[in-house]
Amino acid sequence: MTVRTPSSRIRRAVTPLALCAGLTVGLTACAADPDEGTNGVGKLSAPEIEGKARTAADTAKAVRLAGTLVSKGDTFKLNMRLKQDGASGSVTTKNSTFELLRVGDALYLKADAGFWAHDDAQGGEPTEADAEAADKLDDMYVKVPQGDPSYKQLRGFTDMGLLLDGLIGLHGEKVKGDRDQIGGVRTVKVKGGEGGEGGTLDVALEGSPYPLQFARGGGGGVVVLSEWNKDFPLAAPSKEETLDYGKQLPRT
Repeated sequence: MTVRTPSSRIRRAVTPLALCAGLTVGLTACAADPDEGTNGVGKLSAPEIEGKARTAADTAKAVRLAGTLVSKGDTFKLNMRLKQDGASGSVTTKNSTFELLRVGDALYLKADAGFWAHDDAQGGEPTEADAEAADKLDDMYVKVPQGDPSYKQLRGFTDMGLLLDGLIGLHGEKVKGDRDQIGGVRTVKVKGGEGGEGGTLDVALEGSPYPLQFARGGGGGVVVLSEWNKDFPLAAPSKEETLDYGKQLPRT
């Protein structure tokens, strides 16, 4: 029988420990590089990252935009699928929810009877005539005339270029922020102004550097942008489910 000296036993115990320590150091070194396996955008300056995100968004053909926007004290909850020639989705305000569909310049609004009915001048219940008129509009696509004052405002919710321009643009000095994940995709944050008062943009570190989330400064809402370049069907509703009032929307 071979008798091992204490020193040999110590060497046998220390060797695997040393290997494990070396392996740990190697893994730590790898983990210390947050840009490994990314598109490299995280290495750029904040203005360059914002520029890459804007370019990617400008060349995209479609996107889904979901979240909330606060404007002049009103909160809008959006869930819109957008592309260059139209859009479809829903808008929810404090008192109602309605659907919007735009095919080219043709814009349609769809809502239930409660949306179309209104209180009388004294704040009472809708009149019988109003209720009957609203029932006819219930769950129908009402074509919004281009000459109607509401056309421009409603179309704004369906304009991909307009919405993205308003959401991607940061105000103030651009500062690169922390890394994060949006929808399972690694991102890098770019903040506008001190403390993100000019908005905070999350830009994808995987694949194309699309903007994946935008938080407006001052509690102005947060929107998530997904399904970039994912096409979706877009067609005008049938005549049977469409009402066209000509030059002006019904005033119910």
